[in-house]
Amino acid sequence: MTIFLHRRRFLSTTCALGSAIALPAALTSNALAADWPAAQPIKLIVPSAAGGTPDQTSRKLANYLQDKLKQSVTVENRPGALGTIAMQAVATAKPDGYTLGFGNIVTMAINCSLVRKMPYNPDKDLVPVAVLSQVPNVLVVRQGFPATSVRDLVIAAKSQPGRFNMGSGGNGTTSHLSGEILKDKAGISFNHIPYKGAPQAQTDLVGGQIDFMFDNLPSMLSAIQAGRVRPLAVTSKRRSAMLPNVPTMEEAGIAGFEVVAWGGIVAPAGTPRPVILRLNREINNWLQAPATKAEMAQVGQVALGGTPEFFKTHIDSEVKKWGDVIRNAGVQLD
Repeated sequence: MTIFLHRRRFLSTTCALGSAIALPAALTSNALAADWPAAQPIKLIVPSAAGGTPDQTSRKLANYLQDKLKQSVTVENRPGALGTIAMQAVATAKPDGYTLGFGNIVTMAINCSLVRKMPYNPDKDLVPVAVLSQVPNVLVVRQGFPATSVRDLVIAAKSQPGRFNMGSGGNGTTSHLSGEILKDKAGISFNHIPYKGAPQAQTDLVGGQIDFMFDNLPSMLSAIQAGRVRPLAVTSKRRSAMLPNVPTMEEAGIAGFEVVAWGGIVAPAGTPRPVILRLNREINNWLQAPATKAEMAQVGQVALGGTPEFFKTHIDSEVKKWGDVIRNAGVQLD
Protein backbone atom coordinates (compact mmCIF):
# COMPACT_ATOMS: atom_id res chain seq x y z
CA MET A 1 0.00 0.00 0.00
CA THR A 2 1.53 3.32 -1.06
CA ILE A 3 0.41 6.60 0.45
CA PHE A 4 0.71 9.60 -1.90
CA LEU A 5 1.23 12.93 -0.20
CA HIS A 6 1.12 16.09 -2.29
CA ARG A 7 4.35 17.95 -2.78
CA ARG A 8 3.76 21.64 -2.36
CA ARG A 9 5.77 24.76 -1.95
CA PHE A 10 6.78 24.99 1.68
CA LEU A 11 6.01 28.31 3.31
CA SER A 12 8.20 29.80 5.99
CA THR A 13 5.39 31.84 7.54
CA THR A 14 3.85 29.03 9.59
CA CYS A 15 6.66 28.79 12.13
CA ALA A 16 9.05 31.71 11.78
CA LEU A 17 12.33 31.14 13.57
CA GLY A 18 14.03 33.42 16.01
CA SER A 19 11.17 35.60 17.21
CA ALA A 20 11.17 36.62 20.83
CA ILE A 21 9.01 34.91 23.43
CA ALA A 22 5.84 36.97 23.70
CA LEU A 23 5.36 39.08 26.83
CA PRO A 24 2.29 40.98 28.00
CA ALA A 25 2.25 44.49 29.37
CA ALA A 26 4.13 44.66 32.65
CA LEU A 27 1.33 46.02 34.81
CA THR A 28 -1.25 43.49 33.61
CA SER A 29 1.27 40.68 33.96
CA ASN A 30 2.26 41.57 37.49
CA ALA A 31 -1.31 42.06 38.68
CA LEU A 32 -2.42 38.70 37.27
CA ALA A 33 0.66 36.83 38.41
CA ALA A 34 0.35 38.11 41.96
CA ASP A 35 -2.87 36.12 42.44
CA TRP A 36 -1.76 33.01 40.52
CA PRO A 37 -2.75 30.33 41.13
CA ALA A 38 -6.05 31.46 42.68
CA ALA A 39 -9.05 29.25 43.39
CA GLN A 40 -9.25 27.96 39.83
CA PRO A 41 -8.13 24.62 38.40
CA ILE A 42 -5.20 24.45 35.99
CA LYS A 43 -5.77 22.43 32.80
CA LEU A 44 -3.00 20.58 30.95
CA ILE A 45 -4.06 19.63 27.42
CA VAL A 46 -2.29 16.60 25.92
CA PRO A 47 -2.40 15.90 22.14
CA SER A 48 -2.64 12.12 22.50
CA ALA A 49 -4.88 9.46 23.93
CA ALA A 50 -4.78 8.33 27.53
CA GLY A 51 -2.19 5.68 28.36
CA GLY A 52 0.62 6.74 26.03
CA THR A 53 4.00 8.14 27.10
CA PRO A 54 2.96 11.85 26.81
CA ASP A 55 -0.17 11.18 28.84
CA GLN A 56 1.66 9.25 31.56
CA THR A 57 4.37 11.90 31.85
CA SER A 58 1.79 14.70 31.93
CA ARG A 59 -0.22 13.04 34.69
CA LYS A 60 2.84 12.53 36.87
CA LEU A 61 3.79 16.17 36.39
CA ALA A 62 0.21 17.27 37.07
CA ASN A 63 0.22 15.41 40.39
CA TYR A 64 3.47 17.09 41.37
CA LEU A 65 2.30 20.58 40.39
CA GLN A 66 -0.98 20.07 42.21
CA ASP A 67 0.92 19.35 45.40
CA LYS A 68 3.36 22.26 45.02
CA LEU A 69 0.89 24.88 43.78
CA LYS A 70 -1.90 23.81 46.16
CA GLN A 71 -4.30 23.93 43.24
CA SER A 72 -6.10 21.31 41.16
CA VAL A 73 -4.23 20.35 37.97
CA THR A 74 -6.17 18.18 35.53
CA VAL A 75 -5.05 16.47 32.32
CA GLU A 76 -7.33 16.71 29.30
CA ASN A 77 -6.63 14.36 26.36
CA ARG A 78 -7.43 15.73 22.91
CA PRO A 79 -5.90 13.32 20.36
CA GLY A 80 -6.18 13.56 16.58
CA ALA A 81 -5.03 15.54 13.55
CA LEU A 82 -1.32 15.33 14.44
CA GLY A 83 -1.97 17.19 17.67
CA THR A 84 -3.39 20.28 15.98
CA ILE A 85 -6.73 19.93 17.81
CA ALA A 86 -5.05 20.06 21.21
CA MET A 87 -2.58 22.79 20.37
CA GLN A 88 -5.24 25.00 18.82
CA ALA A 89 -7.18 24.72 22.08
CA VAL A 90 -4.10 25.84 24.00
CA ALA A 91 -3.25 28.62 21.56
CA THR A 92 -6.73 30.15 21.73
CA ALA A 93 -7.14 29.82 25.51
CA LYS A 94 -7.02 32.83 27.82
CA PRO A 95 -3.34 33.53 28.64
CA ASP A 96 -3.82 33.55 32.39
CA GLY A 97 -1.73 30.56 33.47
CA TYR A 98 -4.70 28.22 33.86
CA THR A 99 -4.33 26.47 30.50
CA LEU A 100 -1.14 24.64 29.57
CA GLY A 101 -0.27 22.21 26.79
CA PHE A 102 2.05 19.31 26.17
CA GLY A 103 3.96 20.47 23.10
CA ASN A 104 6.08 17.87 21.35
CA ILE A 105 8.27 17.28 18.34
CA VAL A 106 5.25 16.92 16.05
CA THR A 107 3.05 19.77 17.27
CA MET A 108 5.87 22.30 17.73
CA ALA A 109 8.29 21.40 14.91
CA ILE A 110 7.23 18.81 12.33
CA ASN A 111 3.78 20.29 11.70
CA CYS A 112 5.36 23.59 10.70
CA SER A 113 6.44 22.15 7.35
CA LEU A 114 4.12 19.17 7.09
CA VAL A 115 0.65 20.68 7.60
CA ARG A 116 -0.32 23.27 5.00
CA LYS A 117 -3.40 24.60 6.80
CA MET A 118 -2.18 24.99 10.36
CA PRO A 119 -4.87 26.21 12.79
CA TYR A 120 -2.22 27.68 15.08
CA ASN A 121 1.27 29.13 14.81
CA PRO A 122 3.62 27.52 17.35
CA ASP A 123 6.03 30.44 17.18
CA LYS A 124 3.46 33.21 17.65
CA ASP A 125 0.56 31.59 19.50
CA LEU A 126 2.43 29.51 22.09
CA VAL A 127 5.21 30.25 24.56
CA PRO A 128 7.67 27.58 25.80
CA VAL A 129 7.74 26.86 29.52
CA ALA A 130 10.13 23.91 29.91
CA VAL A 131 11.19 20.85 27.93
CA LEU A 132 10.51 17.69 29.93
CA SER A 133 12.17 14.68 28.36
CA GLN A 134 13.31 12.93 25.23
CA VAL A 135 13.12 9.38 23.95
CA PRO A 136 14.69 7.63 20.96
CA ASN A 137 12.81 5.62 18.41
CA VAL A 138 13.70 1.98 17.93
CA LEU A 139 13.66 0.06 14.64
CA VAL A 140 11.97 -3.31 15.11
CA VAL A 141 11.02 -6.17 12.79
CA ARG A 142 8.41 -8.89 13.12
CA GLN A 143 9.44 -12.32 14.29
CA GLY A 144 10.40 -14.43 11.28
CA PHE A 145 11.54 -11.46 9.21
CA PRO A 146 14.76 -12.38 7.38
CA ALA A 147 16.93 -9.68 8.96
CA THR A 148 18.86 -9.63 12.21
CA SER A 149 20.59 -6.31 11.56
CA VAL A 150 19.99 -3.00 9.80
CA ARG A 151 22.46 -4.12 7.15
CA ASP A 152 20.36 -7.25 6.52
CA LEU A 153 17.23 -5.11 6.20
CA VAL A 154 18.88 -2.77 3.70
CA ILE A 155 20.19 -5.68 1.61
CA ALA A 156 16.75 -7.33 1.58
CA ALA A 157 14.99 -4.07 0.61
CA LYS A 158 17.48 -3.39 -2.18
CA SER A 159 17.17 -6.89 -3.58
CA GLN A 160 13.35 -6.75 -3.54
CA PRO A 161 12.30 -3.09 -3.98
CA GLY A 162 8.77 -2.35 -2.84
CA ARG A 163 8.12 -5.79 -1.38
CA PHE A 164 8.32 -5.02 2.32
CA ASN A 165 5.83 -3.02 4.38
CA MET A 166 6.73 -0.49 7.06
CA GLY A 167 4.00 0.53 9.48
CA SER A 168 3.84 3.83 11.34
CA GLY A 169 1.69 5.68 13.83
CA GLY A 170 0.43 7.89 11.01
CA ASN A 171 1.58 10.26 8.30
CA GLY A 172 3.91 12.91 9.68
CA THR A 173 4.77 11.11 12.92
CA THR A 174 8.37 10.44 13.84
CA SER A 175 7.74 6.75 13.16
CA HIS A 176 6.84 7.68 9.56
CA LEU A 177 9.59 10.26 9.04
CA SER A 178 12.23 7.95 10.52
CA GLY A 179 11.39 5.60 7.66
CA GLU A 180 11.71 8.43 5.14
CA ILE A 181 15.18 9.20 6.50
CA LEU A 182 16.12 5.52 6.18
CA LYS A 183 14.88 5.48 2.57
CA ASP A 184 16.98 8.51 1.73
CA LYS A 185 20.18 7.53 3.52
CA ALA A 186 20.14 3.83 2.58
CA GLY A 187 18.77 4.26 -0.94
CA ILE A 188 16.00 1.71 -0.52
CA SER A 189 12.27 1.55 -1.17
CA PHE A 190 9.38 -0.05 0.71
CA ASN A 191 5.68 0.47 1.27
CA HIS A 192 4.58 2.83 4.02
CA ILE A 193 1.40 1.77 5.85
CA PRO A 194 0.13 4.59 8.10
CA TYR A 195 -2.11 3.66 11.01
CA LYS A 196 -4.31 5.81 13.21
CA GLY A 197 -1.82 5.34 16.02
CA ALA A 198 1.33 3.46 16.96
CA PRO A 199 -0.51 0.83 19.06
CA GLN A 200 -2.49 -0.34 16.02
CA ALA A 201 0.69 -0.58 13.96
CA GLN A 202 2.41 -2.48 16.75
CA THR A 203 -0.47 -4.97 16.89
CA ASP A 204 -0.14 -5.69 13.17
CA LEU A 205 3.65 -5.95 13.45
CA VAL A 206 3.32 -8.57 16.17
CA GLY A 207 0.68 -10.32 14.07
CA GLY A 208 2.91 -10.35 10.99
CA GLN A 209 0.75 -8.08 8.80
CA ILE A 210 3.63 -5.61 8.39
CA ASP A 211 7.36 -6.26 8.33
CA PHE A 212 8.97 -3.51 10.38
CA MET A 213 8.42 -0.12 11.98
CA PHE A 214 10.01 2.65 13.99
CA ASP A 215 8.36 3.54 17.29
CA ASN A 216 9.15 5.37 20.53
CA LEU A 217 11.21 3.07 22.73
CA PRO A 218 8.88 3.31 25.77
CA SER A 219 5.92 2.26 23.63
CA MET A 220 7.75 -0.71 22.12
CA LEU A 221 9.76 -1.84 25.13
CA SER A 222 7.32 -4.41 26.52
CA ALA A 223 6.93 -6.10 23.11
CA ILE A 224 10.72 -6.27 22.78
CA GLN A 225 11.19 -7.68 26.26
CA ALA A 226 8.47 -10.28 25.63
CA GLY A 227 10.18 -11.38 22.41
CA ARG A 228 7.22 -10.46 20.20
CA VAL A 229 9.36 -8.23 17.99
CA ARG A 230 13.11 -7.99 17.35
CA PRO A 231 15.00 -4.69 17.74
CA LEU A 232 17.63 -3.80 15.16
CA ALA A 233 18.76 -0.33 16.25
CA VAL A 234 17.88 2.75 18.28
CA THR A 235 17.77 6.18 16.64
CA SER A 236 19.63 8.21 19.28
CA LYS A 237 23.30 9.17 19.19
CA ARG A 238 24.04 6.86 22.08
CA ARG A 239 22.74 3.41 22.96
CA SER A 240 19.82 3.18 25.34
CA ALA A 241 20.44 1.84 28.83
CA MET A 242 17.25 -0.16 28.38
CA LEU A 243 18.70 -1.95 25.33
CA PRO A 244 22.46 -1.87 25.85
CA ASN A 245 23.13 -4.59 23.29
CA VAL A 246 21.18 -2.87 20.52
CA PRO A 247 23.33 -0.57 18.34
CA THR A 248 22.49 2.95 17.24
CA MET A 249 21.54 3.51 13.61
CA GLU A 250 24.92 5.21 13.18
CA GLU A 251 26.72 2.16 14.57
CA ALA A 252 24.60 -0.02 12.31
CA GLY A 253 25.95 1.77 9.25
CA ILE A 254 23.45 4.59 8.59
CA ALA A 255 25.61 7.70 8.97
CA GLY A 256 24.04 10.83 10.42
CA PHE A 257 20.82 9.11 11.45
CA GLU A 258 19.38 10.64 14.63
CA VAL A 259 15.73 10.90 15.62
CA VAL A 260 14.88 11.77 19.20
CA ALA A 261 11.30 12.54 20.14
CA TRP A 262 10.78 15.16 22.84
CA GLY A 263 8.00 16.90 24.70
CA GLY A 264 7.57 19.84 27.02
CA ILE A 265 5.11 22.27 28.54
CA VAL A 266 3.85 25.29 26.60
CA ALA A 267 1.32 28.02 27.35
CA PRO A 268 -0.75 30.50 25.33
CA ALA A 269 1.27 33.48 24.12
CA GLY A 270 0.77 36.38 26.51
CA THR A 271 0.85 34.26 29.65
CA PRO A 272 2.49 36.46 32.33
CA ARG A 273 6.23 36.02 32.53
CA PRO A 274 6.21 35.53 36.33
CA VAL A 275 3.78 32.63 35.88
CA ILE A 276 6.00 31.09 33.20
CA LEU A 277 9.03 31.37 35.48
CA ARG A 278 7.18 29.90 38.47
CA LEU A 279 6.05 26.93 36.39
CA ASN A 280 9.54 26.54 34.95
CA ARG A 281 11.05 26.46 38.42
CA GLU A 282 8.61 23.86 39.72
CA ILE A 283 9.00 21.68 36.61
CA ASN A 284 12.79 21.76 36.87
CA ASN A 285 12.61 20.80 40.53
CA TRP A 286 10.46 17.81 39.54
CA LEU A 287 12.79 16.77 36.72
CA GLN A 288 15.89 17.02 38.91
CA ALA A 289 14.45 14.76 41.61
CA PRO A 290 16.25 11.39 41.62
CA ALA A 291 12.91 9.55 41.75
CA THR A 292 11.71 11.32 38.58
CA LYS A 293 14.94 10.60 36.72
CA ALA A 294 14.86 6.96 37.77
CA GLU A 295 11.21 6.55 36.83
CA MET A 296 11.79 8.03 33.38
CA ALA A 297 14.93 5.96 32.84
CA GLN A 298 13.00 2.76 33.52
CA VAL A 299 11.00 3.31 30.33
CA GLY A 300 13.83 4.74 28.21
CA GLN A 301 13.14 8.43 28.76
CA VAL A 302 15.83 11.00 29.53
CA ALA A 303 14.82 13.88 31.83
CA LEU A 304 15.85 17.27 30.43
CA GLY A 305 14.65 20.62 31.82
CA GLY A 306 16.21 24.06 31.47
CA THR A 307 15.02 27.61 30.89
CA PRO A 308 12.15 28.70 28.62
CA GLU A 309 14.78 30.23 26.35
CA PHE A 310 16.60 26.90 26.10
CA PHE A 311 13.35 25.22 25.08
CA LYS A 312 12.71 27.96 22.50
CA THR A 313 16.16 27.51 20.95
CA HIS A 314 15.64 23.75 20.83
CA ILE A 315 12.27 24.15 19.10
CA ASP A 316 13.76 26.49 16.49
CA SER A 317 16.54 24.05 15.65
CA GLU A 318 14.03 21.20 15.34
CA VAL A 319 11.79 23.26 13.04
CA LYS A 320 14.72 23.67 10.66
CA LYS A 321 15.84 20.04 10.90
CA TRP A 322 12.43 18.56 10.18
CA GLY A 323 11.70 21.12 7.49
CA ASP A 324 14.73 19.80 5.63
CA VAL A 325 13.64 16.18 6.13
CA ILE A 326 10.12 16.87 4.89
CA ARG A 327 11.31 18.81 1.86
CA ASN A 328 13.69 15.98 0.94
CA ALA A 329 10.88 13.45 1.32
CA GLY A 330 8.50 15.62 -0.69
CA VAL A 331 5.54 15.22 1.64
CA GLN A 332 2.93 17.59 2.98
CA LEU A 333 -0.55 17.24 4.39
CA ASP A 334 -3.54 19.51 3.83
